[in-house]
Amino acid sequence: MSTDYLPPKDKDFQYWVIVFLNYLFNALQRLGFPNEVYNTLAGMRDDFGGKLDVAENPATRTKLTVQAKNTVRTALKAAIRQAVNEYLTHNHAVTDEDRDGLGIPIHKTTRTPSPKATTYPVGKADTSMLRRVTIHFADQHATEETAKAKPAGQHGVEILWAIRDMPPALLKELTNSSFDTHTPFTLEFEEDERGKTIYFCLCWENTRGEKGPWSPIGSAVIP
Repeated sequence: MSTDYLPPKDKDFQYWVIVFLNYLFNALQRLGFPNEVYNTLAGMRDDFGGKLDVAENPATRTKLTVQAKNTVRTALKAAIRQAVNEYLTHNHAVTDEDRDGLGIPIHKTTRTPSPKATTYPVGKADTSMLRRVTIHFADQHATEETAKAKPAGQHGVEILWAIRDMPPALLKELTNSSFDTHTPFTLEFEEDERGKTIYFCLCWENTRGEKGPWSPIGSAVIP
């Protein structure tokens, strides 16, 4: 697969998770997938579905309900990636048919090196549109010709970000995590968030899920 296997849109992601867990449920024993991990993912799926319904309902959609939905979605994505990497990616019992049914990448017949990045992506924020911050990213050593190219073996970038009154002292203070395979990455905000400052930090992630060094923390004022 040339793009992230987790869909970017909420409804598409919700459907992907349902299909993934339904297939997994019928293959738990055969694939040796832990029941407790499956149950955790299923609970997070149900929590996300409930919060998504609330956030999408005009009668209950507020900044807080949208934030709650996004928090659960971020946690569910991270839990799925960890489970796939730990129990499925290198599991010899998982066939290409299984990978297709699960919606996860199918291994190439020939393996190519996926080095861990030694450089970081530099993010530049575009605030030319109201309530939108678009982060264009390129490798720190990119030239004009390679501005949109990722370093060899890198699947995409992880982007940590948060709206804060003060600059963060630690990366863990950037409480939101997103992933993108191609520049640019766009964040949408509410009207009452205009004028606030978003802080962000990026790193490359290779096709094995290994991360390179983090970039310096950037910032932008939400227009």
